Amino acid sequence: MLISIIVPTLNEEKQIEKLIKYLQQDPSFPLVAEIIVVDGNSEDQTRELATKAGVIVLNSDYRSRGIQMNLGAERATSQILYFLHADSYPPNGFAQKIWQATRDHYSSGCFRLRFDWNHWFLNANSWFTRFNSNLFRFGDQSLFVDKEAFMKVGGYNEELRIFEDQEIVKILSRNEPFVVLSEYVISSARKYRKNGPIRLQLVYYWIYWLYLLGFPQKTLLSTYRNLVVFPLA
Repeated sequence: MLISIIVPTLNEEKQIEKLIKYLQQDPSFPLVAEIIVVDGNSEDQTRELATKAGVIVLNSDYRSRGIQMNLGAERATSQILYFLHADSYPPNGFAQKIWQATRDHYSSGCFRLRFDWNHWFLNANSWFTRFNSNLFRFGDQSLFVDKEAFMKVGGYNEELRIFEDQEIVKILSRNEPFVVLSEYVISSARKYRKNGPIRLQLVYYWIYWLYLLGFPQKTLLSTYRNLVVFPLA
């Protein structure tokens, strides 16, 4: 079984070429059938650079990771889907590790997480990603899933603009075994650098608490945008 990698993007011109090159140079890349970049109408050169790198590029009418990732899943030709953020780098031999997990009868799973900033608070947060709990789940951990299992649960909930990753993992875990592999995805800490690690994590916890209490997505999204300073790249 081969793997389709799906990367949702929005204004990632400074990240996308580097990520694609990294994936293509991995020793397990022969197990990858395709890389699909699904762009949400970027205002920079993301689409052009991804096309130049030789991957499949789809345009989404909506700037929504859930919608973009579902679009990529529909286009994917492989039995295994691997959803990855544009600023996150999976471990060496990632495709082999994913393939082996599916051979071990796990229909979905993720890796542990580390950030590219050696900060004590982020290191502490990363340590908890070894546990199979949504309380310690980051979207940056990436997600691999059998396409049949993905379609069975209806894919990502397109009504969610935030916490769509936690939501689908929660649903997948109810139906089939979910595994957290022991290797690490290395993700950019650019938002933490811009906002401060402790402050940003407290914002995330606050919004997650609102999510658990059932506040509407509009409230969660506006709270997030009002409290988080976004880096330019």
